[in-house]
Amino acid sequence: MNIPDPRGPVSAALLALLAGQPDADAAALTGLQVLVSAQLAETGDVIEDEDLQLALFCLYELHYGGLDGVDDGWEWTPGLIAVRRLLEQPFEEALRTAARTEAPAAPPVTTGVPASDAVATVLFTLAAADTGPSLSKHVAKKASPDQLREFLIHKSLYQLKEADPHTWAIPRLSGRAKAALVEIQADEYGGGRADRMHSALFARTMRALDLDDRYGAYVDAVPAIALASVNMMSLFGLNRRLRGAISGHLAIYEMTSSRPNQLYGNGFRRHNFDAAATAYFDEHVEADAVHEQIAGRDLAGGLVEAEPDLLPDVLFGATAAIALDTRLTLRILEAWENGRTSLRTGLPAAA
Repeated sequence: MNIPDPRGPVSAALLALLAGQPDADAAALTGLQVLVSAQLAETGDVIEDEDLQLALFCLYELHYGGLDGVDDGWEWTPGLIAVRRLLEQPFEEALRTAARTEAPAAPPVTTGVPASDAVATVLFTLAAADTGPSLSKHVAKKASPDQLREFLIHKSLYQLKEADPHTWAIPRLSGRAKAALVEIQADEYGGGRADRMHSALFARTMRALDLDDRYGAYVDAVPAIALASVNMMSLFGLNRRLRGAISGHLAIYEMTSSRPNQLYGNGFRRHNFDAAATAYFDEHVEADAVHEQIAGRDLAGGLVEAEPDLLPDVLFGATAAIALDTRLTLRILEAWENGRTSLRTGLPAAA
């Protein structure tokens, strides 16, 4: 991924540090930690702090495809991991607060039925209780071609590496839950066909609308809340203690995907875009109708059956996903309803 533009003192210092070698002076890493602590003390909301979310996003990218020109040796540099942990703790706390206050409350698990079915029932009930603003309905009925392009730019931050954050959980699970996650991920990665990978299908949609389909091409355009939505997945996936949260996140993601993707596809067809542009959405209408059952009963439900203590984290992952999705949707729709762009930098020129 290209090096993004800094958004404040923390991301500027981090990117300057990454331009050098991993054997950097310890004082530089200590200085970065001091900067992070100072910014955390001043920020009103870490979830929507442009500087901190970009810094965390860049730190996580070292564990994915990396940053252009940055030495791979930085990935496990202890001082840099310490910076990441310094950012992760308040971010996780903010996510837990948002999950409690900004998402529907999860009903209690019913006793007297198999645990996996009970967990799935709770997650399906939670998904049905999410009555927040609908971006998919706006796209289906009202969105202009420029708004469709903005919509794709927001989604590209994750969809062009779908479903890598959830894959981190595979070695952290076992038995029924592990098998379920592998089954879902195999479909996400095209069943072994590179051209059918969901990230490749999404890239095709971007090209159909004259957008740059390189991963991270629009990172400078998206706001902190969009970065936070992706950072949340990386936080859950990269920390073994949060394996319940990443399982709950994927379950609710699949359970709230099929119908919205049908509406998204309709919105693109409304503007006469062809099958190359809608294939990504059409694929998810069918695939996620199956995935939601596997994710609810076998992944999340199977995990709780094997490790009952993880139920609160499964529900945390699901409700945090709903909370951040609602925030991002509100930001986008509020901008569009007032004739403004929902991006930080305005709509980029066609690729």
